[in-house]
Amino acid sequence: MTVRPPQSLRQPFSIEGGFNVLEYELRAERASSLGRSGLKAEEALASLKGWDASRHHQEDRDARLSKAVDAVWGLFVQREICGLRNSRDVVQRYGIPDEVLVRLGSTQK
Repeated sequence: MTVRPPQSLRQPFSIEGGFNVLEYELRAERASSLGRSGLKAEEALASLKGWDASRHHQEDRDARLSKAVDAVWGLFVQREICGLRNSRDVVQRYGIPDEVLVRLGSTQK
């Protein structure tokens, strides 16, 4: 006679459950990539915020703005890949300025 363990103790990542190791790895990589995108956006936005007219040239500000726009766009794309469609919370959390959103073509606030 064999004893079968209760279903509640069964491994959640079993092949029978449809959630295999490859799926787990893909989800982990998506989450990691989302984190990297968030850090990149934070750094670019902090750099843009740190621009000072008395110490820097306008060209430097334009370069920082372009870098911030690229980083925020990458974050938005990565969030959509992960299934997160609403960007309002990201705009608020990261304090994304209106001029960055305008360059992205976003009308959200």
